[in-house]
Amino acid sequence: MAIMQYDRFKQIFNETIFEKSKADLIEKIATYPTRYIGLFRPTKPKAKILQNLLQSHEIRFGDAFEHAIEEYLRLKSCEILQKKYTANEEDLNIDQCFRKDGKVYFIEQKVRDDHDSTKKRGQIDNFEKKLNVLIAEYSEQNLVGIFYFIDPDLVKNKNFYTTELQKMTNDYNVETQIFYGKPLFDYLGFTDVWEEILHYLEAWRKEIPDLPEINFDLDAQHTFEEIKDLKPLVFRKLFENEEIYNEIVLTLFPQKATLQLLYKYYSTKQGSIYKTIANNLGRKLEITVMF
Repeated sequence: MAIMQYDRFKQIFNETIFEKSKADLIEKIATYPTRYIGLFRPTKPKAKILQNLLQSHEIRFGDAFEHAIEEYLRLKSCEILQKKYTANEEDLNIDQCFRKDGKVYFIEQKVRDDHDSTKKRGQIDNFEKKLNVLIAEYSEQNLVGIFYFIDPDLVKNKNFYTTELQKMTNDYNVETQIFYGKPLFDYLGFTDVWEEILHYLEAWRKEIPDLPEINFDLDAQHTFEEIKDLKPLVFRKLFENEEIYNEIVLTLFPQKATLQLLYKYYSTKQGSIYKTIANNLGRKLEITVMF
């Protein structure tokens, strides 16, 4: 019997990875336009846009796993605990924190262990900060700290992490563990969760496209709903710069369908900046400007 329905698993991954990715991309283009256009770049704007979307999806893939694993823990009757803390004016976000059989577990969760020397030191220092906060919250006797990498095929820094975690176990008298892939779920007694994740992940990967679609006009209404409430300064920057508009905006909206919707929307909003944006866009769309 399934623990989580496949449709729910797919929803978590699709919403986390793909929803709002268009809005995020447009904000980045408006903020850092020289990363996408200019003579001194080895890629053309279309290639850079595609690269950006791929990078964004890779990052959000880890976020999707955070949501999915938390839901599995909940379905396995674990009590999900607070995940956001502040220590020394620094915000700490714990990937997983839950109570099971009287013990409190916190997990620092990453997709793969491929960090360089600087990054791996930062990761273990961040783990120790969270360990300190949670010891104060739950006491050392009840706490288990886990460093977890989802991908079992990359174990670049395992010796480093194992050594550092053992030091923390000795110094804090707290149980620590490091796992790659399936052994985490074996340790928790949830082996069936890992098997289901693998099965669902394989099915989901067959459904997603080989590459992200960069023609945002293919679903103009959905795109419009996603981006229409971005800050006005984003569209002001996009529409006032001819090079950005011609090389990037028209790459994303080649049929101009979404732009037509944006024009109508901004034309109805109150405020001078909205009228300015509508006028600017109207001229580019060769619409008789009403203001």
